[in-house]
Amino acid sequence: MKASLTAPIVVTSSSYGAEFVREVGHDHLISIIAAAGASGVEIDRQLLPPSPDLVQLRSLLDEHRLFSVYAAPLVLFQPNGSVARDQLDELMLEAQQLGCRYVKLSLGDFSPLSDMLECSRFVAQAPVPLLIENDRSSHGGKLDAIANFLAVCSGTGVAVGMSFNMGDWHWRGVDPELAARILARHVMYVHCSSVKKNGETLETVAVDEDDSSWQRLLAYFPRGVQRAIAFPLAGHDLEALTRHYVGILKSA
Repeated sequence: MKASLTAPIVVTSSSYGAEFVREVGHDHLISIIAAAGASGVEIDRQLLPPSPDLVQLRSLLDEHRLFSVYAAPLVLFQPNGSVARDQLDELMLEAQQLGCRYVKLSLGDFSPLSDMLECSRFVAQAPVPLLIENDRSSHGGKLDAIANFLAVCSGTGVAVGMSFNMGDWHWRGVDPELAARILARHVMYVHCSSVKKNGETLETVAVDEDDSSWQRLLAYFPRGVQRAIAFPLAGHDLEALTRHYVGILKSA
């Protein structure tokens, strides 16, 4: 099944490399991403400067007609099962200032002891919709935990969606196609990438038009699902390179 050609394409700021992003700032990236024909940018909280001017950054996004997703290295559930409301409320306030479409977090240590009541209160009061993303961590990349959490949310009316990271499943030894089949109905956002072996290690690499594996994964999700470039982008002409991959993701 082919996704709609109008699928929104996001570029993750981290794709350009942490050192480069910190050097040039998100302001510089926004103009590149907009010129490349993307619809949005994923802002990595770790790569913002101390005390960033989020209102000014939102104004720049609006000027370039880009929406944003806010990614943060925080977890929803602490090891003791609690929800770190102070941290998460601050994060949501920042996302609201940015006018973000979604906030993206790792699930954390979800278990039967996790405080779902506090989680549901947080989600209900959050000004920006929340997505849970699988990551490479031992706690945030467990397929069964993510599936169980989303099933509980769905059954109790807690409005949490899934951000599906194609590549990171490999670091947890999970078959991405199995994960796609199980989680498909919850997926609202997809990080697109391919993974190859480099000796004994894994490496995230760009998607290829002739590689059907990542395109098969997209076929499990709703038509027109929002998807992102989530692999390294480096070269002398970043606008042209970004435009090339925006085109590939649009046509997949």
